Amino acid sequence: MENSVVQPIISNRPRAPEIEHALTQSGHHPLLAQLMASRGVQQPEELHTDWRQLLSPALLHDLTQAAQRLADAIEAQERLLIIADYDCDGATACAVAIRALQEMGADVDFLVPNRFETGYGLSPAIVELALQHPNGKPDVLITVDNGIASVEGVAAANAQHMAVIITDHHLPGDELPDAVAIVNPNHPSCGFQSKHLAGVGVIFYVMLALRAELRERGAFELEDQPRLNLLSDLVALGTVADVVKLDSNNRLLVTQGLKQMRAGRMQPGIAALFQIAGRDPSVATTFDLGFALGPRINACGRLADMSLGIRCLLADDPAEALALAQELESMNQDRRNIEQQMHTEAQRFVEQATQHGTQFEASLCVYHPDWHQGVVGLVASRLKEKHWRPTLAFARTDDGLLKGSGRSVPEVHLRDVLDLVSKRQPQLIGQFGGHAMAAGLSIQEANFEAFSQAFDAAVQELTGQRSFTPTIETDGSLALNFYEVSTAQMLASQVWGAGFAPPLFRDRFIVRDQRLLKDKHLKLQLERGDHVFDAIWFNQAELMGGVIEAVYELSENRWNGRSSLQLMVRHAVDVNAY
Repeated sequence: MENSVVQPIISNRPRAPEIEHALTQSGHHPLLAQLMASRGVQQPEELHTDWRQLLSPALLHDLTQAAQRLADAIEAQERLLIIADYDCDGATACAVAIRALQEMGADVDFLVPNRFETGYGLSPAIVELALQHPNGKPDVLITVDNGIASVEGVAAANAQHMAVIITDHHLPGDELPDAVAIVNPNHPSCGFQSKHLAGVGVIFYVMLALRAELRERGAFELEDQPRLNLLSDLVALGTVADVVKLDSNNRLLVTQGLKQMRAGRMQPGIAALFQIAGRDPSVATTFDLGFALGPRINACGRLADMSLGIRCLLADDPAEALALAQELESMNQDRRNIEQQMHTEAQRFVEQATQHGTQFEASLCVYHPDWHQGVVGLVASRLKEKHWRPTLAFARTDDGLLKGSGRSVPEVHLRDVLDLVSKRQPQLIGQFGGHAMAAGLSIQEANFEAFSQAFDAAVQELTGQRSFTPTIETDGSLALNFYEVSTAQMLASQVWGAGFAPPLFRDRFIVRDQRLLKDKHLKLQLERGDHVFDAIWFNQAELMGGVIEAVYELSENRWNGRSSLQLMVRHAVDVNAY
C-alpha cells in the first residue's frame, strides 16, 4: 500500500438549470441559486430558515408519551436525572435538557459516563451510580445522545423502579430497550421526515413537546412560556460538532443558533469558548463550531470527564464560564500533543505492516498498547484521510480488552461492516455500535490480528472493492464578476457542512508569485483573465509550476480593519503534469 496521500478525482457537481431559475426568481442571488440547486434543494421553501418552517414533532415516535411522563414528573416534583454522553453532541444535549427542564420547574441533575470507567451510555454500572446520587435515588432517567442500545441498563433501572426515557439518534440494534418512551428518528416505527437529527436536536424536540404539554395543563400561558429558542446556540453547536447531515431541518436549527451567536445572545459558556479560541462570534460560521468550539468541548470527554464541558455550558456567570473554558483549552492542548504522538506511531505501524506484507488491502486496523483510549478516534480519522480507506484504531483498557474507534469513507457503511463480522464470527467482537461513517467496538487483545483480517474481508464483501479513491466535488468555474469580498461574505453567512458541502470552485491560473510561510504554507499570487488574486494553500510546502488548475474557496481576509478577497486553495495540480 502506498503511504503517500491518495490523489483525489476531481469532478463537477451536476447543474440543475430549472431549479436554479426558480430559486433566482424567488429572490435568491444567482450564485447561491446555483449552489443550492446542485446540493439537492428542490423548492425555495427549503431555504426558509424561520422557526415556522421547523418540521412538526408530531411524527416523532413516542414523543407524546415522553412529554406526558415528564410533565407528570414535574407536577409530582419527582427527581429527574439526565444520562449524558461524553462528546460535544451529548454535552450540548445535556445542557439543553437541564436548562429547559429547570425553566419548566423540574428537579433535575445530570450524570455523564466516564469512557474509561463505565463506558458508553446507560449501562448497569451507570444505574448503580445513579442510585448513589447525592440528591437521592432518581425517579426518572432521561438519556441524551445515547440509550438506543442500552437493553441491559434499562432493565437494571426498571428493576430499581426508575422510569427511563430514551432520547437518541443512533441506529438501533435488533433488540430495543424496555423504556417508557424511545424518542429517536431512526426508531424502526418512527415516521419523522428528518432522520439526521443530532442528539441535541432530539432532546430539543422533546423539550418543545413538554412545553406544549405543560401549557395544555395550565402551567403557563403562551406569552410567558419558556423561550426555548434561546437554546438554539447549544443546538447549533452540537449539531455541527456531531457531523450529522445538514438537511433542511438541521440547517434551520443551525441557522437560528448562528443568528443568536452573531447577535451576541448566547450562553456565557459558548461566548467564553469563542473568546479562548480567538474567534469572533459576530461573524460566527459552522467552521467555528466544528473546528474551534467543538474540539475544545470534546477534549475533556476524551482525556477526563465531560462534566467540565457540561458545567461550562451551564454556567450563568461569565467569569465562571471563562475559567471553565480556559481549563478546556488546556485539555485541548494536551489532546493535540497526545494525538500527534499517536499519529506518528500509527503511521509507523502501517509502514511496518506494509513492509512485512501483513497489511490488508481495503482497510486499516492499528494498535499500540500505550495509546490513549480517548484519542484513538482522532488517529483513525487522520489515517482514513491520508490513506482513504475505512480505519479502526485500538487502545488497551485496564481490563485487558481493546477498545476501538473507527472512521470510514463514503463507500463503506462502517456499522454494517462490523455487524457482518459479528454475524460471521461472533467470537471476535464484544460490543459495537455507531453510524455509517463512525463506530466504536471492543475486542479481545488476542483477537486483534484475526479481527483485522475479518474486518478487511467484510469491507471487500460488502463493497466489492479492494481500494477506494476520494472525490473532490466542485461547483465548476466561477465567473470573474463574482470575485468580490461581498461574494465571500455572502457565502460565509450561509450554513454549510456535512451533506451540504461548502462551495469549491475550479479554475486555471497563472502563478505570478509564490513563497513559503513558516516553511509549510504556500502564499501565492494567481492570475486569471486580467486580474491577480491573493491566495494561500495551508500545509503545502512544495512550490508549484507556472500554470495550475486549482480547487479553491472564496474567503474574506481581514487585516488591520481592512477586508480583501483571498482564495483558499484546497487542491491544485500543475497543468504541465497532465
